[in-house]
Amino acid sequence: MTDDAATAAPTPGILRYAAFATRPEGGNPAGVVLDATGLTDRRMLALAADIGYSETAFLTAGPAEGAYRVRYFSPLAEVPFCGHATVASAVALAERTGPGRYVFVTAAGDVPVEVERDTDGLLRATLTSVEPKVEEVLAADVEEALALLGWSAADLDPALPPRIAYAGARHLVLAVGTRARLARLDYDFDGLADHMRARDLTTLQLVWREAPEVFHVRDPFPVGGVVEDPATGAAAAAFGAYLRELGAVAAPAVLTLHQGEDLGRPGVLRVELRAEDARVRVSGTAVAIG
Repeated sequence: MTDDAATAAPTPGILRYAAFATRPEGGNPAGVVLDATGLTDRRMLALAADIGYSETAFLTAGPAEGAYRVRYFSPLAEVPFCGHATVASAVALAERTGPGRYVFVTAAGDVPVEVERDTDGLLRATLTSVEPKVEEVLAADVEEALALLGWSAADLDPALPPRIAYAGARHLVLAVGTRARLARLDYDFDGLADHMRARDLTTLQLVWREAPEVFHVRDPFPVGGVVEDPATGAAAAAFGAYLRELGAVAAPAVLTLHQGEDLGRPGVLRVELRAEDARVRVSGTAVAIG
């Protein structure tokens, strides 16, 4: 089948979920296609653009029972891994087959996901990241990123220095000293997108520490054609690895990340660090939209 023919093919079943939320108006909306068999790259990108969410997940049967091959597309490009669309997809599967364990085979590697029912009746998915890593970042790159954000070095929290963190996708972590600074976000969209593409960054993980294990976060996502991601599971996993690498928290630990408040879509991400495992676990609920 040609790409043109595929583009004109019937639209597959598209589900819509709000991840890391308990109501449809919260968290981060994700598109989910549970059977993407036969869809070309061009068709998946076109569908993701039409849906308009920061990511849509496309699933096909994997190599074993309970395993699925998953690809993630933003409105502009494919990304190697997306946490909120993983949570949404796992909850969508569990609603149809019951809570259980899955393995998502992604471009970043295999991601185990377990879905359980909370005491309040909502389904909660917990993903286990691929092996994370944390890198130093050039001072010139930090300076340029700050300028594009309209921030200054004086805005940063010296206890949480800039780093690039990875747990399936690369994120530049920038921590600020006040909640007020985090709340003011009006950046150079095209300039930041170019900066991020040149450095293979998926989002900027902007954070403020409220308490030792409680953080507020925001994630500009211009490379995906989205001004800001309302709840970012991949960045949350990377951030957990960042905190452990810096010794800012000691494993075992459970972190609470609040995201989306400044967008009117509040969500909560739970990040677990285990002493015996370098991988990071991120969990949250998801609810159907509409």
